[in-house]
Amino acid sequence: MSINIGNAPCSWGVEFADDPRNPQWRQVLKENSEAGYGGIELGPVGFMPEEPTELGEALEEFGQALIGGVIFRPFHDAAAWNDVMDASVRTCKALTAHGAKHLVLIDSISDRRAATAGRASEAEQMSTNEWNAFRDRIATIAKMGSEEYGLTVGIHAHAAGFMDFEPELERLLDEVDESFLKICFDTGHHSYAGFDPVAFMERHIKRISYMHFKDINPTVKADVIAKRTDFYDACGQGIFSKLGDGDVDFPAVRKLLVDNGFTGWCTVEQDCDPTGHTSPVDDARYNREYLQSIGF
Repeated sequence: MSINIGNAPCSWGVEFADDPRNPQWRQVLKENSEAGYGGIELGPVGFMPEEPTELGEALEEFGQALIGGVIFRPFHDAAAWNDVMDASVRTCKALTAHGAKHLVLIDSISDRRAATAGRASEAEQMSTNEWNAFRDRIATIAKMGSEEYGLTVGIHAHAAGFMDFEPELERLLDEVDESFLKICFDTGHHSYAGFDPVAFMERHIKRISYMHFKDINPTVKADVIAKRTDFYDACGQGIFSKLGDGDVDFPAVRKLLVDNGFTGWCTVEQDCDPTGHTSPVDDARYNREYLQSIGF
């Protein structure tokens, strides 16, 4: 089976490059290697060095392949376009410098959506004009990443943004050309949104180019949805559990991938509070061992 398992800096609590709580980037590479992973994502651009030689030498030192990178920016906000484009170009350059393949697009959290994460029926919807502009901004970056940089670009649904719930994701897939926009499918965010990850994979497996493995604690999920808890507070409360401890059926996910000939990288993501009491490296090791126990 030619599926490789990687991890990401968000499993060490790294969400924003300038967060003073972040661990050192070399520590993340070292601990990822020690936990049994051969690959890692870039994290938010600027967290790891953008100078190719410095990062390249460290990747080699710790036996890590660079898998891909995420653009976690407000695609929903027309006024933030320059920020979105800057992060996109910098991320594309960083990925291609190290032979990474996957560019992941995520609409970042919106105040208009934060309280209704996990509540599709209550979430505010964009107007037609706003949606069209939002869709076109995503398509522009996807086309740039694909055609100018040779990357495989995937859209990633994320709690509390405007690309969160299954109908929004499927609408985008219908309206943007598959030749330059695939799916980076995150099992945990799909569950957080209130939908069945395995059922979605069954319908869209041919368009899924990359996987994020994330699990959801159903007890915490029920609590944070009921209380309209902020996404980052929910992370601190442990909504993203260790793999196999939540409500995602990973043996079924594995079977779907294998039966459909999926190849390439699947990346573990266990978003956490960087100042939390759990040990990221211990959780990373546990997650790797769990995946091995079910055949990955």
